[in-house]
Amino acid sequence: MAYTAEISRNNPSCFLFIIDQSGSMSDKYESIGKPKSEALADVINRMLQQLVIKCAKSEGVRDYYHVGVIGYGATVGAAFSGDLAGKSLVPISAVANSPARIEERNKRISDGAGGLVDTAVKFPIWFIPTADGKTPMTEAFTLANNTISTWLNENPHSFPPVVIHITDGESTDGDPTEEMKKLTSQTSNDGNVILFNLHTIAKSTNPISFPDSEEQLPDQYSKMLFNAASKLPSFMRNVAVKEFNLNLSDEAKAFVLNGDIDMIITAIEIGTRPSLQLR
Repeated sequence: MAYTAEISRNNPSCFLFIIDQSGSMSDKYESIGKPKSEALADVINRMLQQLVIKCAKSEGVRDYYHVGVIGYGATVGAAFSGDLAGKSLVPISAVANSPARIEERNKRISDGAGGLVDTAVKFPIWFIPTADGKTPMTEAFTLANNTISTWLNENPHSFPPVVIHITDGESTDGDPTEEMKKLTSQTSNDGNVILFNLHTIAKSTNPISFPDSEEQLPDQYSKMLFNAASKLPSFMRNVAVKEFNLNLSDEAKAFVLNGDIDMIITAIEIGTRPSLQLR
């Protein structure tokens, strides 16, 4: 289907992040020396902030998007903190108005003379890093299905939801394939739900991004994630090619294997670009 529905306040779209919070997420990314759980929490919080900025107009934040985060590890559930705790999906204006807290971070910026200086910036936090327990992926996707089904019933004409799943390990509560297939079979009038399956490891070896077949994949687990992921819509492929200089075929899947933090960020950037201008 075409993925051409206009995204507007009267016809919003949806982003849902599903984040592995199992004990192994405490392992540190070799490239940055930070636990995967903390690095990915920073990425998700930064993405939420960017979506707020994207939707900000002179009169306030327009609800072009509803967004949510599901975490799975020792528990499975909605993973916002603060006033949004327990809510699976909320309008972007609620995100803007309700960070759990605001931290002060250092950011390197140009000093105007060819150098860089550290400056303090405000960094809102909605999603707090957690690394504990096993990997109940199937239960997480069951919750995602229920969440997306409810949202689509209320927004049947929307640009379809984009679901971005990030994990570092295999499911410990059974094969999640059927729940993933159920998710991508859900539709608005404009097309099927788009699922990204992004696998990340602490020390990235033999990374594979957006393949078009399972031939180069090493095992059944990676093939499961590949086959369950959506084919990248043409507008996302265009972003990947034009902005990130990736060479992708028309059959490229929304799948990453053995990705480091930079590859995961690139995939999220590709997955959160709208196909049309916001109205």
